[in-house]
Amino acid sequence: MLTNGLENLLAGSLADLTGKRLGLLSNQASTDRNLVHARVLLQQRFGSRLTCLFSPQHGFFCEKQDNMIESGHQTDRLTGLPLFSLYGESRRPSKAMFDHLDVLLIDLVDVGTRVYTFLYTMAYCLEAAAEYGKRVVVLDRPNPVGGIAVEGNVLDPECASFVGLYPLPMRHGLTFGELALYLNQEFRLGADLQVVPMQGWKRSLLFRDTGFPWVFPSPNMPTPETALVYPGQVIWEGTNISEGRGTTLPFELFGAPFWEHDQILQALAQTDLPGCFLRPLVFEPISGKWAGHACVGFQLHVTNARTFLPYRTSLALLQATLQLYPEDFRYKEPPYEYEYERLPMDLILGDQKVRQELEAGLPFCELEAGWQEGLQEFQQVREKYFLYQK
Repeated sequence: MLTNGLENLLAGSLADLTGKRLGLLSNQASTDRNLVHARVLLQQRFGSRLTCLFSPQHGFFCEKQDNMIESGHQTDRLTGLPLFSLYGESRRPSKAMFDHLDVLLIDLVDVGTRVYTFLYTMAYCLEAAAEYGKRVVVLDRPNPVGGIAVEGNVLDPECASFVGLYPLPMRHGLTFGELALYLNQEFRLGADLQVVPMQGWKRSLLFRDTGFPWVFPSPNMPTPETALVYPGQVIWEGTNISEGRGTTLPFELFGAPFWEHDQILQALAQTDLPGCFLRPLVFEPISGKWAGHACVGFQLHVTNARTFLPYRTSLALLQATLQLYPEDFRYKEPPYEYEYERLPMDLILGDQKVRQELEAGLPFCELEAGWQEGLQEFQQVREKYFLYQK
C-alpha cells in the first residue's frame, strides 16, 4: 500500500523531533488518505509542540482565486494556532515567524510544473531556515503527473520570477521532496534538510494510480486531469485567451470569441500532438477573461497520459493563434506575480526566445531541438536526487 510522507512521519519514521517546536507549511489539500488534515493529526501527535502554521499562495483554504490576491495572517479557528501567510505582505518568512519553531514541516501538494509557486515558497523557507538556524523536514507526496516525463525548455535566468526562480523545465518530473533536495544542493541554499519519503510510490504512477483521494491544492486545480494539462495550458494566463477560469473545467476548457474551430484545427494538422483530443465547443465564463461572452474553443481531453505532451500541445495552439488572429490576439500586460515590467508570457515560458521563435513560425521540430541540450543536462542532474524508482 502506498503511504505518503505525512503518514510515515506519524507512524514514527522520524524519531529526532523530541522536544522540538514544530511549524507546518500546508494548505487544505494536506491530508492523509482518510481526508484528515495534517495540522489535526500533528496536533494530536505532538500537542503543544505544534506552535504555528504557514500557508502558500491562494490562502490556507485555497479561497483566493487569482494571482496577486494576497492573504493576511490570522488565527486558525480549529487549532487556535497562528497562521502566517507566505503570500501576503511578503512571500518570504521572517525571523519573527521562525522564532516560533525549531523545525518546519512542509506538506504541500505540488503539480509537477515549473510555474506552480508552491515550490518557490518552499525554496524561500529553505533559505530562511539556513539563515535562522532552523531545520526543515519535507513530507513527500506523489507528483500527480508522474516522475518519468520531463518536457519543455529550461528556464533562462533572465526570465526568473516567482513563477520560475530556478532553471527547471516546464514539466520537471520530481516529487516535492526530490525538488527540495535538488534545490538545496544544486543552488547551495544551505538548509538543514530532511525528507520523509513515501512508501510504495513509483515514478511511473500518475495520481489516479495511487489510490489517494484528490483534494484540490489551488482553486483552479479541481481534478488530477487538470494537473495533466496544466504544464501547457498555463501559458494562456499570459494572453487574452480564456484558460477556462470562471468555468467548472479550468485549463481543460480554453478559447476566445474570435477563434474559429476549423481554422485552428487545420493549422494544427501538420503537428504531431499525441495522446489528446481537441473537442470543439463554445463556453461562457462567469468570471475572469471574457466573462459573460461566448468563447469559441475546445475541451482538451487526454486520451493517453503516457504519450501526451502538454507543453507542445499548448504551444502549437498558441502559434496557430498568433498566425491566424494577429489583430485580435493580445499578450497580457504586466503586472504578473509581482513583476511590473517584463512581459508575463516571457515569465511563464521562461525564455523570451521561445516566444520569439513561436512568433516567427519556427517548426516544432526545430523549436524543441533547441531545448534538448539543456533538458538532457537537467535529466542527468535530477537523477542524483531520485528517492523512487520506475
